[in-house]
Amino acid sequence: MDKQINSAETIHTGSLSPASTISLAGLDLSSIPPIVVLSAHLRDDEDRIVKETLRQYNAPLTTDVSRARVFIGKVGTKRRAEFELRCRKLVVEEAVTSKRPASPVKAAVSVHKKRKLTGRTERVSSADHGDSTTEDEGVEDTEDEAHSQQEHVARSSPSHPSPVFENLSNDDVAWVVKLDWLEACVTAGHLAPLGDHLVYKCRVLGRPKSTNTRSIKAIFSAVAKAAPSSKTLLATRPLASHDVLERAKTDAAGPVPKTVFQRKQFGNHASRRFEGRSFAPFTQQAGLTFASQTAHLLQATTSEYEGVDTDFPQPPDWVKKHVKYACQRLTPANGPNEDFLEQLKEIRTARTLIDDEIGVRAYSTIIASIAAYPYKLSHPRELAQLPGCDEKTTVLFVEWKNTGKIQAVEDYKNDEAMKVLRSFYDIWGVGAKTARNFYYNNHWTELDDIIEFGWNDLDRVQQIGVKYYDEFLVPIPRPEVEQIASVVREHAIRLRDDRITVTIVGGYRRGKAASGDVDMIVSHPDLESTAGLVREIVESLEESEWITHTLTMSLTNTNRGQHALPFRSVKGAGAGFDTLDKALVVWQNPEWPTRKQDLAENPKAKNPAIHRRVDIIIAPWRSVGCAVMGWSGGTTFQRDLRRYAKAIKGWKFDSSGIRSRSTGEAVWLEGSDGVKGTPEDAEMAVFEGLELEFIPPEHRVTF
Repeated sequence: MDKQINSAETIHTGSLSPASTISLAGLDLSSIPPIVVLSAHLRDDEDRIVKETLRQYNAPLTTDVSRARVFIGKVGTKRRAEFELRCRKLVVEEAVTSKRPASPVKAAVSVHKKRKLTGRTERVSSADHGDSTTEDEGVEDTEDEAHSQQEHVARSSPSHPSPVFENLSNDDVAWVVKLDWLEACVTAGHLAPLGDHLVYKCRVLGRPKSTNTRSIKAIFSAVAKAAPSSKTLLATRPLASHDVLERAKTDAAGPVPKTVFQRKQFGNHASRRFEGRSFAPFTQQAGLTFASQTAHLLQATTSEYEGVDTDFPQPPDWVKKHVKYACQRLTPANGPNEDFLEQLKEIRTARTLIDDEIGVRAYSTIIASIAAYPYKLSHPRELAQLPGCDEKTTVLFVEWKNTGKIQAVEDYKNDEAMKVLRSFYDIWGVGAKTARNFYYNNHWTELDDIIEFGWNDLDRVQQIGVKYYDEFLVPIPRPEVEQIASVVREHAIRLRDDRITVTIVGGYRRGKAASGDVDMIVSHPDLESTAGLVREIVESLEESEWITHTLTMSLTNTNRGQHALPFRSVKGAGAGFDTLDKALVVWQNPEWPTRKQDLAENPKAKNPAIHRRVDIIIAPWRSVGCAVMGWSGGTTFQRDLRRYAKAIKGWKFDSSGIRSRSTGEAVWLEGSDGVKGTPEDAEMAVFEGLELEFIPPEHRVTF
């Protein structure tokens, strides 16, 4: 057997990973009862590896404790096991298993050995049967274990149920087992006996009502409806058009097969969207796949697609040259394919909520590529020529073109679990993982649950996010963004001088009519003037009651002497993408029309003005161009900018500056003292130094 070892993907025992264990074909966990992973004491990577391993060997993994029977995790004592179950609202009591009567034959053999050892020749009374010394018990246990192993190997085939979790009573029984048991199964290549791996066996007297009526993965479990043949669009292979008619005849001749969504097994990878060239449905590119599906076909007028390539508009140069970096092409807002892109954005959000990072990146690439395409898409072959898109992407397009929607997107929007996760994900300070923890582990379904049951477990930022949940979701119009920036500049000038610059970045600079928050880069031509400036600005604004809460205050760049972030060495610990001084604050206009009257009537009158999210970033003048550039592009633009700098120039780019990956030295594209001009001039100098054509901010809308 081949053995693949990957030391980076290990749990405490050192080998449990889908790609790092002895992968024996005989192991099949499909016969065990529904199993839940106890995430307590598991790091994120350990939790992921355990779940991927269970899926790899077809274990019935679930998050619904109302039907789970097996619980596996880092649990060492009965008390801890009982606590874990009760935390999940299970009412349990230990199931005391009666000792199996000894076999009469084995008992006789045992007594014979005993008499031989002790020299006794008297007749054994009936009371001696079933009574043995500790030594005899060890012998019997050894024989039973050997017999059990042989019996297990014979019975653990797919045609026999697993004997490991046998329940001979009519009771609702649950088992809590150590993580080592899963590793033992993988290593042995078959279901291993529980033995010492069993921590706790109990009778379940009460279970919580299932709040997860549909699994989060079940959003893709509905059978897709075949489009009417009279309204279908020909879906051809971009690289194999000669077999279109033959495939169409084959598809039309037989019945449309029923589609079945199944989780793909990818080892350590969440998805492999770009693997292969099969004309598969879109779920395959996100880690979920159909067992089979027929592409929608235009059966009545296939001849109209002969020579169809000549009807396509001439693609832009970046398509012809297969330019893959978003920082090398124009991407305007409100392009001709916005309606289709909205569907893809919904899918990307779903991938985010189910923790499919690879799927999120893949969809981001697809969305950015289509958004940059200047023409209305009319045919799947036209779409497939775009960088990052292939036949799998075209299946999405075909379904949308034929039906006006994508069924999986409809399912996602209507799924109750997804609705809850989306609402939690919209809390400022709560990411996808925390949202899933709220829903699946804590069984919370609305904000009131968080406030009532988990308020003290939230960190301060999350508490503020919940408190101002509705207000933070209200978009900020451009005039208000400008007014906020002018107030910040006014206070900064008081603290320094009128050479202070404030550049509004983010969605505002890309031309959005309204923004989710306000991002601004503050700078000054003198290096010493930006050191510690963010703290002074925040204190001044707090004193004037513009800032109600300071969520995050960072002086990392000041403490580093305002130098570019050192290139991370192999031995050193790395820092995040953005290490500039910054303050993330909650903003509220202290003035309101009836303020004077309200305060006269009640000195503690509440300010009715809406709360806003504002980010104040301080950049030293010599790298202000990098800061403005790094904070002005859409997410994919920024990602591809870093990838381009690495692949093409051998540099490491972030908003604090640029470093050479070979020498670790700073690369001063703006000059060691900065550009003589504006922050926008400095940004253009960075584009030039990177050998990139300047792209106006309103054409960096990559989402």
